[in-house]
Amino acid sequence: MLFPAMGLASSQLNSIVLGIQSTKTLTVRPFEPLERDMLSVYNMVYDSMVVIDDSYLPQGSLAESWEYSSGGKTWTFHIRKDVSFSDGTPLTANDIVASARYILDKANDDNITDHGFYANLKYYVSSISAKDDYTVVVKANRKCYGLLYQMTFPVVPASQVNADQPLGSGPYQITAFVSGDYMWLQANTNWWKAQPQVREIMVSFHDRPAAVIESYEYARVDTIFTRSIAGAQYKTGTSSLTIPYRTNQLECLYMNNNASELTLEVRRAIRMVIDRSKIISNVYSGLATETNLPFYPGTWMYNADLDASFTRNLDEARRLLAEAGWGDSDENGILDRLNDEGKLRNLSLRFYVYEEPDNDVRTETANQIASQLAEVGISCKVENMTMGNLQTKLKAGSYDLALVAFAMDPSPDPGFMLMPGNMGNYCRYKSNKMNDLFKELRTKVTQEEYRQKLMEIQALFVEDCPFICLFYRTGNVIARHMYTTCRDVREYELLRGIDSFSE
Repeated sequence: MLFPAMGLASSQLNSIVLGIQSTKTLTVRPFEPLERDMLSVYNMVYDSMVVIDDSYLPQGSLAESWEYSSGGKTWTFHIRKDVSFSDGTPLTANDIVASARYILDKANDDNITDHGFYANLKYYVSSISAKDDYTVVVKANRKCYGLLYQMTFPVVPASQVNADQPLGSGPYQITAFVSGDYMWLQANTNWWKAQPQVREIMVSFHDRPAAVIESYEYARVDTIFTRSIAGAQYKTGTSSLTIPYRTNQLECLYMNNNASELTLEVRRAIRMVIDRSKIISNVYSGLATETNLPFYPGTWMYNADLDASFTRNLDEARRLLAEAGWGDSDENGILDRLNDEGKLRNLSLRFYVYEEPDNDVRTETANQIASQLAEVGISCKVENMTMGNLQTKLKAGSYDLALVAFAMDPSPDPGFMLMPGNMGNYCRYKSNKMNDLFKELRTKVTQEEYRQKLMEIQALFVEDCPFICLFYRTGNVIARHMYTTCRDVREYELLRGIDSFSE
């Protein structure tokens, strides 16, 4: 491919060539991204009202301040007056409102199946309007602190919400785009902050994860994003820097709470058996971060005081299984007990897993878990299937164990996994106390109050053990030059900090 001339020979880092996988992006549609790494590119072009900082807390961007009233029912955002789109046109509250309404209209359209990447905005926002050119008023569905995390949607001119390649107000502008080939970004001279040192970003598209790594190896690009296990071979050294980044993909072991075998004692026993660190090391080559709870560890919403409850302890697991009535009466290594009809029943579980196109290690993860459970006499039959078939099994409750993954929303609220009737509660967990906690969570408008309720939710999660959180997938940015000073490099924002980087 032929790229426009770039200043790669400069002693300063004023340009980079970035390699990513992209085959689906035929047009630039910031509200409807089709590929995760394209989001990192879009985030350099399109500003949002709010950004999330290194501590995973909301900070002002286009909105310089905000306040709530009526107990969180109404939020008022005050927009900066010194912001323009890349063509010099001033950005106003009307552009923010039009962008949000486009997202909400699509999210609420029952005639379509794809409601867009930002569709969860509808759960938090009932209406949005412009009070004047620089004031946005939001009426909330969920009157809580979590609403701020939904204000991270891209903003485009009101007249371009349905256009291909709309203008943005971010640090860079798109000056060339050829689908399946490349995208060229140049510094936006009308950006409201100081001009970035890195003046140009050339994004080279590849059809496969392996092709991305190959381009780096042959020096066709100098920076890549990869979640491929093959990328784990690169370590920080004299010629390469490896920057680990966290994704929002949470891998879980779901347990059917309605299965007669999977009583609370058995679920807790399974939790005591699984060795996450061994799986991460042996299967994922370290490209995962262990978590015991449905939040990212080390962040303000994670209850680290509960981690002791997850220490691997086979003796305790055996005690819990015995307490549930399971023993090995025929000494064949598989636990058994008499059922209500007086027949001997083995503790043998149906364990389903699906593979993903760029993640061929999930079956091995299931096999490792099955081997670990066998150490305490639990037998598992691992069966690989398509995602569609597994979803059918999950919806019907026709399974015992299932290895599943969820893309966790930016707002810290896992109610979709833990409340009856929600789309992610395939484990059929029911708890009036948990429901009440989530209802209370969704009325807390300060970080302190919101965090306290999250702590209580996690404590009950540990007590009831409806399913098991395993780990968050991680990836690597592999680069020949450092381009960011941000300490929290995360998926969808992998270029975060490049606009303020200075060597």
